[in-house]
This record gives sequence, structure tokens and C-alpha cells, in this order.
Amino acid sequence: MDDELLELQRQFEFAQQAKSSIRLSERNVVELVQKLQQLQIIDFELLHTVSGKEYITLDQLRNEMVSEVKKIGRVSLIDLADATGVDLYYVEKQAQSVVTEHRELMLTQGEIMSESYWDSIAEEINERLQECSQIALTELAAQLNVGLDLVSTMLEPRLGTIVKGRLEGGQLYTPAYVARVGAMVRGAVRGITVPTNLTVVWSSLQQLLQEIDGTSGLAVEGSFFQSLFNGLVKEGKILGLLRAGVHWTPAVFAVAQREFVDSFFSQNSFITYEALHKLGIPQPIQFLQSRYPEGKPLVSTFVHPSMIEMLDASTEDALDRGSWSDSLSLLPSSFTPQDASKMLSLCQSVQNALKSNKAHIFGDFYVLSSSFIKDICDRVVKELETLGVSGCADSTMHADVQVPNEAKVGHESGRLNEMVSDGGANRHADKGSKKKKGKATGNAVANLSESGADNQEQTLTKSKRGQKRGKDASSQTSDSKTGSKKESLKVKEDNPSPSEDWIMQKITALVSDFEEQGIDDPETILRPLANQLRPTIISSWMEKKKALLTNNAERMKRLLDNLQKKLDESFLNMQLYEKALELFEDDQSTSVVLHRHLLRTVAAPMVDMLLQNLDEHNKLKNGHEVQEAPNSESVSLSPGDRTAICKSFPGALANKALAVVEALEGKSVEIFMAAFRMVTEESGLPLKKLDKKLERTLLHSYRKELTSQVSAETDPVSLLPKVVSLLYIQVYHKALQAPGRAISVAISHLKDKLGESACKILTDYQTATVTLLTLLAASPGDVSSY
Repeated sequence: MDDELLELQRQFEFAQQAKSSIRLSERNVVELVQKLQQLQIIDFELLHTVSGKEYITLDQLRNEMVSEVKKIGRVSLIDLADATGVDLYYVEKQAQSVVTEHRELMLTQGEIMSESYWDSIAEEINERLQECSQIALTELAAQLNVGLDLVSTMLEPRLGTIVKGRLEGGQLYTPAYVARVGAMVRGAVRGITVPTNLTVVWSSLQQLLQEIDGTSGLAVEGSFFQSLFNGLVKEGKILGLLRAGVHWTPAVFAVAQREFVDSFFSQNSFITYEALHKLGIPQPIQFLQSRYPEGKPLVSTFVHPSMIEMLDASTEDALDRGSWSDSLSLLPSSFTPQDASKMLSLCQSVQNALKSNKAHIFGDFYVLSSSFIKDICDRVVKELETLGVSGCADSTMHADVQVPNEAKVGHESGRLNEMVSDGGANRHADKGSKKKKGKATGNAVANLSESGADNQEQTLTKSKRGQKRGKDASSQTSDSKTGSKKESLKVKEDNPSPSEDWIMQKITALVSDFEEQGIDDPETILRPLANQLRPTIISSWMEKKKALLTNNAERMKRLLDNLQKKLDESFLNMQLYEKALELFEDDQSTSVVLHRHLLRTVAAPMVDMLLQNLDEHNKLKNGHEVQEAPNSESVSLSPGDRTAICKSFPGALANKALAVVEALEGKSVEIFMAAFRMVTEESGLPLKKLDKKLERTLLHSYRKELTSQVSAETDPVSLLPKVVSLLYIQVYHKALQAPGRAISVAISHLKDKLGESACKILTDYQTATVTLLTLLAASPGDVSSY
């Protein structure tokens, strides 16, 4: 057998060395190979080399690639393309097949590596690690020119075998170094007695290691410390609770927590959630309920049932006494209003009182008994009723203020010159001798003018006034009912109901306990209490006002009727006196004196009467209780009092009344008369106009009255103005009201109308009167001259 093989070898060698007699060109060979492929004699793929002079099969290419990798251990695909002489495209295409067939090889980042290569690399890393104690994977990846993940993946299965070390946080450490750092971690954690963030501890350890190792040492990552810490916790070498991975609560602190909570709760019967948060207990309610099942959780505090019983007993006592209780003031200062409200909901007696409507809770923690609230309501209603008659009180005060003014006017009118200057108006003094309560002569004249025709005109005027007030003039009964209904409908508009703020002020003033307790926040108890009491107070107040309006309706009607009658009398006299002023229009200075005298003596009392009656009517209309004056005489008002009364009137009436007061202080009777008519029309009190017939009637009565006064007069000074007035009626048919300063001018106007003897007698009498007054002025007393 061996001989045959040797023979075959010799023949094969001879055939190879023998020179062929037929030589084929490269072109012929290429064509021959193509022909064989067409005939499928060569049924496998052939690859051209880069030189184009050789063919290579895929199996041969893979074999050469494997051989090259095993020889070197790590070869890039580019280097394999150069070594095999095949284009890079085919090398890349066959690389995956090579790696799949040979599991000891791996393809990554354009390189094929073998396991033996990584074994050798691991041995080199281990040698270096034992020298340095720690190596960073980033440094190894940079040296090997591979990715960090690849280095980590290749080293992990070789740790503990080829590489004697530990991989943590991208660092390789020797077992000795790990034990050293583990001891540091164990000592640092065991030294912690309060909840601590472990990242702070790891930072301190990193600084310590840098100080120990110097600049040559590498920085240790916090994850390495954390890994060692987790191992110590699992082994039970350190005791405590770890939350969220970094919040460490040592067991010694948990024991101190429980001891503090037990001590505080047993001594005070409560503990706040904030205190537990400060102790590091994240869920205080669950913690307390697990330790004290009998306790009650509130909004911000956990309490023992004994504290609820204490509050229940105190509140029950206050309710039994018909008083009130501030629950928050009975509790420690750390309790909030919500805590007090929650505790009240747990008090059995309070809940029973609420269900039986014997108590009410305001502002979360104020408990008021129903009897206490009723007492407050009754006192506020009584206060409101007292204020309801303030209109009457104001009127009385107003009259009291005016008494000195009236006395002063009486004192000044007692002076001799004023007695003479009053002229016809001094009929007050003449009538006073016959009647204790004298009236102006003009009023007496107006009374005499109540003839049949005048009564008919007055009836017509009242009808017009009634139409202006929207009443039915045909029926007095219907008139009264309609007026009463309208007044009732306007009560709320004219007199607004008491507001919450007003009621709050009254409650504070009436209940001194609120002020003593320092309750200054209106939103806690005062406003809710006022809001609850307000409907009852308003109801009582409206019933009172309704009763007053009903009682005042007839009185208002009577007041207006009397006022209308008085105004008609006074205004007719005013018109009568006004006509005499036309005689002195050429003498401006005398005209001003006469105008002012008429405004002061006749117009002022008429205005005061109107304002006082309208003020009383306004108060009655608004539901005020106004006492009737014992006498019907009006009080003289000062300009300031008139203005104050005018401003109290509603709307346009106030403006028109102020215009009358302003005209009263002026110099023109005509302006005053126009303003006075506007006020009376606005008030629904139209005035009569002086016609010829009525003027003759009034003049006749006035003349008759003056004649009787002159006949009975014994005072020579007072006689002169009355004689002059009587002469003016006879000569000019005018009723003159002249002051003492205008008597001489008035006499001069009579010279052309009287005979020389009569004129001389009158002039001599006037001269004698002046002489008499001069002598009287020299004697003690307040006497003025003409």
C-alpha cells in the first residue's frame, strides 16, 4: 500500500514538473472557467481577487479569515480584505457567517475578535489592577480603542476568575480596596443618629478618600458607596430604614421618635402633625393611629378622647347657662379653627343641642345658645326702636336750641326803636294786651276774610293740591287710605333697613363679652350672627314702622290741612303788603329797607312755619314717632337751622327749600315770593293769589282793625306808625309795613295827598316823637331813635 502511494506521488510530481506542450493564455483560462460555469460543471461561486489574476471560493475566503483572526486575535475587516486580497464588500458580507459558525469569535465596530484575545486582555488588566488597586473603565476603553459598554460586557464574566477585582460604577477595584471602603461606609453609617440624606455622607467619604490617597487616587463614585451600603443592610450589619434609596433613618432615631411621641402624648393628650413631621415621620396620621387606636385625628392635631370630653363638658355648661362659648380659646394655642370645629362635631352634647335647635355654631368654633341669640335680638330690636323715634328727639333738641334765639329776638323787639319801626307788624304788641298769645294783625285780617267766596276758592285750591298728590279729591276716606298705602310702599326706599355693619356695631356695643374676648374679626362671628339676626330685626322693625305709618297717616293729613290754611292766610297778607312797596320804587335806599323789613317781619315766620311743618311731615312719612307739640306756634329759626332742615328734605324739595332760605336773606320780596311758590308747589301745597275782590276785603278788614287800634292806643310812640299805615290805606289803598327808619320817608309821600294843616300836624307829631325818643335814649336803657 505504501509503495502504491509513493508511486502515485512520483507520478504527480512528474506531471507537475513536465512542461506542457500546449499553453493557455489568461483570456483562454477565463473563458474556460466561464464555459464550465455555464455547463454547471462549476456549480459554486467564485470570487476574483483584487489583482484580478486569481479566483477564490467562498469557503476558502472564510477559512483564510478565520485563520487570520486566530493568528492575531483581533483583526479589522479592512485588514482582512488586504490579507485575503478580496474586495472589502465580500469580506464584510462573509464576516457575519464566520462569526455565526465560530462562536468564539465576535464582530463589533468593524472588527472580529476572539475569546482568547479578551482572555489575554483580562490578564493584562488584572496585573495592572493589582498594581493600582483601582482602574477606570473609561481609561481601558480609550487604550483598547473600543466602546465602554464592550469593555464592561467582556470583563463582567471574567471578574473573580481572570480579573481579581470588583466592578462598581465604571471602576474596577481590588478586594482589599473594597473591604477598606466598606469599613469606612459601615463606620460612617453607624455614626448617624438622625435621619440623613446618604448623598451627603457619600460626599464626605469621597473627600476623605481624596485626602488619604492624594492626587494619585481616583474619585470614587457615590454608586460604589451605595452598593456597599446596600450590602451591609442586607447582611444586617447596620440597622435602620431606607426610603427613596437615599433617605436613611437609623434604628436608634426611630426608638427616640417613639419615646418622644409617647411622652408628649401621654402628658398633653394631643400632638400636632407638624411635630411629627419635624421628627421625620412622613405619615403622622397613620403612625399615630397605629400606636393609639383610641385617639381621634383632627385637621392638624391628634387628640385623646379625654380632651374632647373636656371641651364637651365646658360647652355644655355654657349652653345650660344660656351663654356662649369660644371653643378655640379653651384649647391649646396650636389648635386651628378647623381643629376646634372638628372637635365640636365629636362632642355629643353639642350635637344634641344643634339637633334640638338649642345652639348654633358661628365661625367654626363659636357656640351660642338659642336663648343668648334671642336676648341679643331683643336688645338690638329695642335699640332700633329707640333710634326709630330719633326724628322726634331731634325735633325736640332743635326746639331747645332755638329757645335762646327766640328770647333774644323778644329782647331786641322790646327796644323802643323796634317797637316804632315794626309799624303795622307791631300789632303783636297791641293784640298782646288783649290776648296772652298774640297773632300778627295780618293773620287776624286773613281770618276776617273767610267769606263765602273765599271758602269756595279755598276748596278749589285744596282740590288742586289733592290732584298733585295723586289722591281722589271726591272722597276723603279713599284719600286717606291711598296715602297710607303709598307711604307704606315707600318705607323701605325712604328708610333703608338696618345693614349688617350697623347690626354688628350694635352687637359689639351690647355684648361686652365679645370685646373682652378680643373678637375683632367681623367674619368669624359678628357678621354671620348679624346675618342671621337681620331678618328677624328687619321684620320687627318693619312691623313697628307699619304701625307708625298707619297711625301717622291721619296725622299727616291733618298736618297738611292745617299747614295749608295757615299758609293761605300768611301768603295773602304777604301779597297785600307787597303791593305797598310799589310806591317807593323810585327811592332805592328806602325800597331796600322796606323789602328787608317785610322779609324779616312777615316772610321769616311764614318760612319757619313751613319748614317746621314739612320737617315734621317728612319724619311722619318715614315712619318716625314724632310727639305733637303742646302748642301750635312755630319756633323762630336761625339761618343755620333753616339750612339744616332744608338739607334733610328729599330730592328737588331740598334744593328749592334752600333757594327760599337764600331769598329770605336777600333784598327782594319778588324773588322770595317766586321761590316760596316753587317750594309750596313741590310740597303739594298750592297758594292762593290775591285778586281785586279779595284785596278789597282784606284792606277793609285791615283798615277796621287799625282804626280800633288807633282808638285804643295810649303810647304816643306806637301810635305814629299805625296812623301812617291807616293814612296809606285811605290815600293809596295800600297796606304799608314800614320800619322806624322809613317813617319820615313815608310821611313825605303823604304831603301831596293831605291838606296843609293835616300834613303839618303829622310832621310836628313825627318831630315830637323823635324828640321824645332822644330824651329816652339819654336815660338808662336800650332805646333807639327813628
